[in-house]
Amino acid sequence: MLAAMPRRRKKKIVRVIHPSVEPLPLRLAPLYAGHLQVFSDASQKRHGGLAAVLFATPDSEALVRTRAVPIIGSNELELQATLFALEQARDLFPDRPLALFSDNQDAVHRLNRSKTEGLEQDPELRQMLDALDLLETLAKASICWIKGHGSCRGNILADQHAAEAAS
Repeated sequence: MLAAMPRRRKKKIVRVIHPSVEPLPLRLAPLYAGHLQVFSDASQKRHGGLAAVLFATPDSEALVRTRAVPIIGSNELELQATLFALEQARDLFPDRPLALFSDNQDAVHRLNRSKTEGLEQDPELRQMLDALDLLETLAKASICWIKGHGSCRGNILADQHAAEAAS
């Protein structure tokens, strides 16, 4: 009779992420110098959580705003997070040029498509923007995708605060 061999457990790989010193990684920072840098994220746990992290300058403290919302589809929740971040930027820093960063490609694509092709192709988004009075803010904003779970300090903070808001 053969003795059963003990099963080997897979080693857990611990990924160490070193966040950037500034809100954006050094390779991206010069592209958005002079812009208000805004990061948005959403999370789902017991309920939905939205987070907006705003940096007036690259070396300033982060202003964090969060909101708990009902859980909806992941992409819709991420779109709500970007609109929440635009709303916070408009209210806290009126007339500042801004760059909004999201790790959700669908939300970024939807907002950028509305800017280039017009809101007629997306009446639901137009209704949301009208209700929040964000048409002018969106028109002036640069909307950018940033890789999630990377080294971008702004995105890491947005992810953490969205998770806390959803708890």
